[in-house]
Amino acid sequence: MSPTLETLDDPVHLRCNLDDPPVVSNEPPKVLISGAGLAGLLLGNILEKAGIPYVILERAKEIKPLGAVMALSPSIQPVFEQLGIFEELMKVSYPVLGIQFLNEDMSKIGEFDSVGHDAIAGYDTILFTRSELYDILYSRIPSDKIHLCKRVLNFTQSERGVMVRCQDGSTFSGDVLVAADGAHSAVRHHLYSMLDSEDKLPAADKRQMTKGYACLVGTTCSLDPEKYPGIEKPSSSAAIVIADKSPYTWCTYSVPGNKICWNVVMQLNTADVKDELERNSEWSANMNDKMLQEVKDYMTPFGTVGQLIEETPKEVISKVFFEDLLYRTWHHGRTVLIGDAAHKLLPSTGQGAVNALQDAVILGNCLYEVQPTSHQNIQKCFQSFRKQRYDHVKASYEASRNAAKLQYGHTFSERLLRQIIFGYLPNWVQRRQVQKDSAYRPQISFLPLTPQRGSAPVLPQIPSERYAREQKKVEDVNAMQKG
Repeated sequence: MSPTLETLDDPVHLRCNLDDPPVVSNEPPKVLISGAGLAGLLLGNILEKAGIPYVILERAKEIKPLGAVMALSPSIQPVFEQLGIFEELMKVSYPVLGIQFLNEDMSKIGEFDSVGHDAIAGYDTILFTRSELYDILYSRIPSDKIHLCKRVLNFTQSERGVMVRCQDGSTFSGDVLVAADGAHSAVRHHLYSMLDSEDKLPAADKRQMTKGYACLVGTTCSLDPEKYPGIEKPSSSAAIVIADKSPYTWCTYSVPGNKICWNVVMQLNTADVKDELERNSEWSANMNDKMLQEVKDYMTPFGTVGQLIEETPKEVISKVFFEDLLYRTWHHGRTVLIGDAAHKLLPSTGQGAVNALQDAVILGNCLYEVQPTSHQNIQKCFQSFRKQRYDHVKASYEASRNAAKLQYGHTFSERLLRQIIFGYLPNWVQRRQVQKDSAYRPQISFLPLTPQRGSAPVLPQIPSERYAREQKKVEDVNAMQKG
């Protein structure tokens, strides 16, 4: 009998002896999702459509997503059409029709012009505050399937199932554990500790994430269009301003509601910053104040950085490090990693969240194919998931590192490369890159596919064998009834 999602007191049934018979069930796998971030919530939405039982365990008492800007490229938007939430998302979004790259005196370095890219990719890239998408996905999760204040401490797994232990003493068991709990994943930490103790963890997965940049991020309250002209336009005014003689880059993006999402990025590979970080193992209030004082007089297309900070509620200003690392080990036993738990990308290309959402789509597809539920079929599911995703994530990871050097880098070579790329890159090269980037558009395989839009060819994805079988049964029944 397969383990249940109910709280359990005795983990004995998870201890697999050689004489124990294999656990095989005709019921769908029961899924535990650690983390109620965007990837965890999208996976929950997909499993809800698939009829696969799940619970989401979130460590926070209440959900407060970052008030940061978020971009969704054409490579994930068809999924939201499949789920019936695309129009709702579009109401809180602006299309990005271009990004200006500016020097700190507001002179132009170059521009990425995306007007007409929707004809190639079928969609515009859209911008919105991260909390908007979070609220949409969260609202579709039944209240009994998400549990707050459930900080995962550790877990036990065997060929008979997996059981999670939370800090408050509660336990949850199921067939699959999904680590969607972010860059500093507790599930990954415990899994890797177990693998390391058994000498099964690759050396590459023992590295620490690289902290290359630090960032302040926020979103203003609704602003007066007369005081901030251009903010009311039905497309996002996006600008990236790069300092000449300091380690800062600052960005502004207009979003619906007459608001501006902004961030200030500091490159951390300068000697004075490194020294300060060594003296302060964690980000301190002094570093925060120092950063604000140094950038407050810098100009943006909407006034100074200081003005935007004053227009921003203090509780929505967040301090984050831009970290990056691509792990090799994505699964072991009954546990699988997705999103930032498996790969942390720099935000320079806006593809970190997109890749996390794509993980949720492909893993949802693979879990749908698990029939019957057995340890062997779950292993095949995880292997298929990683095989379908790893190379695409690796390409995005490398692109984000290169783009970060262009947008946030302040070394001589990075400045020179920036002037060449942003100042002289022909539009046809940009269009060709858009065509390449939009070719990979995974969709939910067991729902009707969104029709292809745009002139760019789309890479094929693995069709659902189970969905094909079930559709064939329906067709046969309909044919018999007509006959």
